[in-house]
Amino acid sequence: MEFRNLGRSGLKISEIAYGNWLTHGSQVEEDAARACVRAALDEGVTTFDTADVYAGTRAEEVLGRALEGQRREGLEIFTKVYWPTGPGVNDRGLSRKHIFESIHGSLRRLRTDYVDLYQAHRFDYETPLEETLRAFDDLVRQGKVLYVGVSEWRAEEIERALKIADEMGFDRIVSSQPQYSMLWRVIEEEVVPLCEREGVGQIVWSPIAQGVLTGKYKPGQPLPEGSRATDDKGGADMIKRYLDDDLLTRVQNLRPVADDLGLSMAQLAIAWTLQNPNVSAAIVGASRPEQVADNVRAAGVKLDADVMKRIDEILGETVIRDAAKTVSPRRRP
Repeated sequence: MEFRNLGRSGLKISEIAYGNWLTHGSQVEEDAARACVRAALDEGVTTFDTADVYAGTRAEEVLGRALEGQRREGLEIFTKVYWPTGPGVNDRGLSRKHIFESIHGSLRRLRTDYVDLYQAHRFDYETPLEETLRAFDDLVRQGKVLYVGVSEWRAEEIERALKIADEMGFDRIVSSQPQYSMLWRVIEEEVVPLCEREGVGQIVWSPIAQGVLTGKYKPGQPLPEGSRATDDKGGADMIKRYLDDDLLTRVQNLRPVADDLGLSMAQLAIAWTLQNPNVSAAIVGASRPEQVADNVRAAGVKLDADVMKRIDEILGETVIRDAAKTVSPRRRP
């Protein structure tokens, strides 16, 4: 396993992080989830990412039980706050009330006294940003949170938060968690340049584009049974954008590139995201331990400029680059 600093902070994290969105407490049974966590630990993964909303808070519970008994100082545990976790009008968003109540629930479910990184899961247009940042800063002062970050924020939102933190003496954002893959590059034009300048690292999710970049979805063929595209618990909606025969054909054309490098398709996709120097870690999920072992082999892989160019030529205009695709709800859900 290779390790990178989280942004400009002194925290080092495994460049392959394990995430449990759409798996723990949802797609897979707890025994299988625990086996995946054990596999991640065995492979040298120390960074684990979750969120209070995943599987209606059950994902945090499963992860907490799976990590119980591990040396806490040897782990980096990340979670998030924003999406609804209850029926009340204040059970959502980034108000001081919801942030404080949510962190206490997350700590209880994760069976820990603190989280290494607490992330604003979306931007909250209904709460003053100063209120959110002060609440985060208070949690840092209390020792319940060590670092703060954001997920799926636009460049101007990150920039505004950094300015307020500097003016008010709050702890600065050290990380951004966006979707990022060969096919989805919306952060490259605005978010990455800002974050490189300001010392904010990317912890990217869906580096294999919901499984499309593994090559298992074939043009003109039925969807594989049990795949993300057939999942009725939320996975199918996001993957629809990629289920186009032209795109799937181009993805199949990446196979010789992976073969030439002695990599699986998934390893090539994950390694591609790690070539971006602003990326601190790529989050991988799994429903089987062998998937974890395969994905972790992307750690430390270096792709030369010719390979990166060849990938761009193969994917062509199918790549999504529009920065406006990063969107938070105008009103809390």
